[in-house]
Formats: sequence, structure tokens, C-alpha cells
Amino acid sequence: MKKLFIAIALLVFTQNVNAQLFSKEKVQNLQNFDKPRFSWGYILGLNFYDFNFDYTADRLDPDVLHDESLGFSVGLLGNMRINDYLDLRLEPMVTFNTRTLTFDNPLFSTNFEREREVKSTYVHIPLLLKISTKRINNIKPFIIGGVSTSLNLSSNADNPDDNSAGEFRMKNNTNYYEIGFGVDLYLYYFKFTPSIRGVFAMSDELVPDNDPNSPWTSTIDKMSTRGVFINFTFQ
Repeated sequence: MKKLFIAIALLVFTQNVNAQLFSKEKVQNLQNFDKPRFSWGYILGLNFYDFNFDYTADRLDPDVLHDESLGFSVGLLGNMRINDYLDLRLEPMVTFNTRTLTFDNPLFSTNFEREREVKSTYVHIPLLLKISTKRINNIKPFIIGGVSTSLNLSSNADNPDDNSAGEFRMKNNTNYYEIGFGVDLYLYYFKFTPSIRGVFAMSDELVPDNDPNSPWTSTIDKMSTRGVFINFTFQ
């Protein structure tokens, strides 16, 4: 019953969007919506986080396997209109995700040694420039990019225990650059904006183990987050 309800809701919503956006009448909804200097909204989304590892010169073959996973995001939108084609956006959000690392080391014989679950709760704050095309009927495509910073509320950087005690440590703060695209859809009562963005960390997030010859971290030169955000914005 629940699946049937969701399917019917999606069908009704899709038909409503098609009717409003692609009808032959081409009636413009919310004609003056983008005129104010400032506007606000909220964001619901999905995220896919992954790690990129760079290894030291004496280790050419990857020894850390990592699985990206699906998480979710909630946030707010503050938009400042510059002109008809440029907007400056602040999108503070909270993102939740869990990643699993597997250390492919012949010295390890148990799952306790090989596997680490990395749970992350980020306060993610991007500052973005949105570059739009001319509005066509009730559609306005755009590209977007900028920089962001995040605070990892799940960070254990100050924990004296390391991987030898089962603790995989990450730094508290990370800076990123972001780039993506999306489309503004002007519906009867609100503007709905689906978008997709790539997020790439610019700094090393790994806190090395206390032992410089650690079998877990000694061969890792740099570890940085990569991610994909699929956001749905309502204004």
C-alpha cells in the first residue's frame, strides 16, 4: 500500500509538472518571482560521499578499498540577485553519510583490523555563483560553482587512540570546490529547483596514526573527500 501511494503521488506530481511546464498555452507562472534582491528557500537532498587516496612513492598499488554510500542532506538557501543571469547563493546544510574502508594488507587477518566504518555528520557551508540562461516559458537552466567549507561533527581528530585501537581519525575542517548544474522550474505556487553538484576536497583530511610505520596510514600520502550532491530546492 505504501509503495502504491508513493507511485501514485509521483505520477500525479509528474503530470502536474508536465502540464505546467510544457503545456501549449505556455502561461508563465510566478512572473515576478526573481525580481526581489533577496530570496529564501529550503533544501532537501541526497549525497554520495567517497574518498580519494594518494599514496607515498614506496606504495604504488592501492591498499585501501572504499565504498561510497547514499546519505541525505537538509539545509537553507539564501539567494542574492545580481542581475537576470547571475545570483550569489549561500546554502548552509547538514549532511549525513557513512563510508566503509577496507585495508587490503596481508598482515591483517580479522575484520577488526581490516575494516573501518567512517560515520560523518557535516555542517556544510557553500558560497556559490549561479549563472542562468534566459527563462524559457517556465524553465530556466543554470550552471553553478564556488567554494565551501565544512565542519565534521563526527570528527575524532583529538582522540589519543588510533587504528591500533580501532579508531580511524579525520580532521575537523575541510575546504572544497564545487561545480554543477540544474534547472529552475516555475510551478503555480513555488519555484522547484533540482540540481546536481560535484564536491571536491582541497585539503588532506587524514589524521595519521601515532606510529609512523603504522600498517594502516604509513603508506597514505593524502586522503580527500569527493562527493555528489543531488539537491531539491523549494522557494
